[in-house]
Amino acid sequence: MGIIDDIKDTLSKAVFSPSTLLSGRGGLHMAQIILSVVTFILAAFRGGSSHTYWNYAMFTWAFCPIMTLIITIIEMFKLDVILDLFCMNWADFTTGMAMSSTLMTVSVAITYANFYACLKCPYGWIVSIFAILCGLVYTLEVVKDKFLEKKKASYLAALPGFWKVMEAFVSCIIFISLTGYRDKPALILCVVAYIIPFPILPLIIATNILKKLKKCLPFNLDRFVFIFLVISVLLYIFAAIVWPIFMFKNNPRPSECPPSFCIWAIQFMVTFMTYVNLILFTLDLIFTLLGICGFKQT
Repeated sequence: MGIIDDIKDTLSKAVFSPSTLLSGRGGLHMAQIILSVVTFILAAFRGGSSHTYWNYAMFTWAFCPIMTLIITIIEMFKLDVILDLFCMNWADFTTGMAMSSTLMTVSVAITYANFYACLKCPYGWIVSIFAILCGLVYTLEVVKDKFLEKKKASYLAALPGFWKVMEAFVSCIIFISLTGYRDKPALILCVVAYIIPFPILPLIIATNILKKLKKCLPFNLDRFVFIFLVISVLLYIFAAIVWPIFMFKNNPRPSECPPSFCIWAIQFMVTFMTYVNLILFTLDLIFTLLGICGFKQT
């Protein structure tokens, strides 16, 4: 009867509450949605591009406000109370999503300004300014959740989930920067090494967020993650050695390599991010091993 009473009490709290929009959190969400949509429209009006950085920017300015809108609607109808009881830590999920959106919008603001803002491109500066404001309001939510309100984190906004979010984010930067590898088998193997860990990361994140699903697994998730991380580290060690050797052999940096567009600089970005992800996977592996051994991850 205790469980049934808890369920009835939880369902009674799930009522429409438009006052959510008037709170500080609701105001931030409205600002995030409006700024993201305005930035998306301005960038689309400026004109399209076949460049992967532009596609990634447009995806970010569409994905982030959609997720923010979904979170706002769920909180407005108090459905987060039900989700919190049955399947996930809602505060942890929303803080984690804010962290992910911050990474995406801030990185997009930097790359868009680098490629499309110039002295003779005032419209590019307008879009860049809105993109920076967009990244700023998402950053404010992270600061508010993590430092001002000090929300309790169980996974996504804690260290284990933070590593996974960063690894997935850096992988995305690598993928949108890949170029000049198709006629080189060694570099194609590096691309395969980048691809293998990537789809498993969101599965690990989703499984840890969904508490009920995690309990139903027929195996120990922490040990699976440990094996996954060992394989990922080995793959990235391979890529960290092979990619720079075969990419930059007989391919020196051009004398003219403007920061706004230079194929060599983009290829170097892949190399740099490969080492960044190798460090992230290695740190994640160390902390996961410590967790298996009984040390608390904070």
